[in-house]
Amino acid sequence: MSRNVTAGLDGTPESLAAADWAAREALLRDLPLRLVHAWKWQPYTYAPLGGAALPAQGEDPERAWGERVLREAGTTLTRRHDGLRIRTSEVAEEAVPALLAAAERSDLLVLGSRGLGGVTGFLLGSVALAVVARADRPVVLVRAGESAESEHLPDATGTASTTTPYRDVVLGLDLKSPDDGMIEFAFDAAVRRSAALRVIHSWTLPPYYYGYGGALDPEFDAQVAAVAKRRLAGTLQPWREKFPGVRVTELAVTGGAGTRLVEASRDAALVVVGRKSRRGLVGSHIGPVTHGVLHHASAPVAVVPHD
Repeated sequence: MSRNVTAGLDGTPESLAAADWAAREALLRDLPLRLVHAWKWQPYTYAPLGGAALPAQGEDPERAWGERVLREAGTTLTRRHDGLRIRTSEVAEEAVPALLAAAERSDLLVLGSRGLGGVTGFLLGSVALAVVARADRPVVLVRAGESAESEHLPDATGTASTTTPYRDVVLGLDLKSPDDGMIEFAFDAAVRRSAALRVIHSWTLPPYYYGYGGALDPEFDAQVAAVAKRRLAGTLQPWREKFPGVRVTELAVTGGAGTRLVEASRDAALVVVGRKSRRGLVGSHIGPVTHGVLHHASAPVAVVPHD
């Protein structure tokens, strides 16, 4: 496999934000960045500064448009990120198979998610949804408006900065099926950013555990919480030893996992979640927690597939 970070580019603001995030990630990993545009990806009305020349007569407009998007994005990213190595690829096929093939040849694939505004969340388009559900490599979703400053803490005056420490990396961990690849991805992301890692395990007891009137026995609640904390600490201990430089905060809490992770994303550089690589009767799918986080998280979300 040729190692690189790949970004799918279609000219939308969210895909351009994803490409910029991918450029920063490529530099953190000391890898080249590959920009991929599928010719049959529905074009966005894209008008960069300075206007745009129409394709020459007889020229394939989709191909000409794609070449221009790649060229201008490559120029912008090269100017913005010193030392970045960029390769570009145009693929004459539909977006989903093109991106899945690109993911197979990459360390990770980065795509954009569209902001809906306010607290209503983000729109995970059909292309991104299909790729996340089927990719065998990690996929990162980045919202429009994401910038380098978003990943860092504000400075002493409260001003956005890129010279301050990174915000935490957040890992959502299901103790029923903790996956080594997902845990290692999160620790590695924290190491590369010199960031702290916040690991969140959340659970909700079924209704029959509640006593009369819906009140949970405090003693039983404390016992369950203690067991969860011990299991979480035991699961992470080998990784603490493997990555001794990472400051880890372990949180075993009650409540919906998706809600807890969305809350944590508000002050995170990256949220890491998993997706089981299983196929249902109608093809691959995304679990409800990961699906909810993808739609509502404030920070970029990395989805790591696992068995």
